[in-house]
Amino acid sequence: MKRVLLLGGIGEALAIARRLGPQHLYSLAGLGKVPDDLACEVRVGGYGGAEGLAQFIRERGFDLLLDATHPYAAQISANAARAAQLAGVPCWALRRPGWQAGIDDDWREVAGWPELIAALEPFGNPLFTMGREPLEHLEEIPAHQHWTVRCLQSLPGNARADVLGARGPFTLEGERELFTRLGTDVLVSKNSGSQATEPKLQVARERGVPVLILARPALPEVDREFASIDSLWQALEPLAAD
Repeated sequence: MKRVLLLGGIGEALAIARRLGPQHLYSLAGLGKVPDDLACEVRVGGYGGAEGLAQFIRERGFDLLLDATHPYAAQISANAARAAQLAGVPCWALRRPGWQAGIDDDWREVAGWPELIAALEPFGNPLFTMGREPLEHLEEIPAHQHWTVRCLQSLPGNARADVLGARGPFTLEGERELFTRLGTDVLVSKNSGSQATEPKLQVARERGVPVLILARPALPEVDREFASIDSLWQALEPLAAD
């Protein structure tokens, strides 16, 4: 039996954690809801970079590091790959595929915040569904725009911005109502590939609303990479079983 350190951050990670016994550890950065019904150990907080994580792996005697963090958590993934090398253990990663635009989609990929702001210029009522980053720019909103930022926690906005706290999965009807109420004329999103947040893309397609997609970051090479829970668990179960 191998002891697994699972770095979480997406719904699939929690699904894996629910299959792990008490000798394994499910690790979370601290954002969002922390589960309290798992058989495995749960840890919340950082490690102090790759070196700190490597030391933790060695001290606790883990045999495998499993990176199931968000596709945009590039720094965490880089630290995980480096920490595994330093600790002398393999690093596996669950990396779900991104969404693919259809023929009726108007998707425009942007490389970063400056390019995103430039692409937003023609629009008036953007809906941001890319996490907390827009909150750092609420004082920079152009006079002709009103932003709506949806993230995990409801927070104060300002005269030209509303911040909505909401957690997926989201329904098609709920997203339709939101777009109508806000008068959304452009959607801003990361390409997370999550089924729980995909309905917004269908609504944008139905209404002919453009979607500005933040490009996925490059992630480090690991020992084994998996695109689905099923393929990962098929490889992991013989190692993690009691």
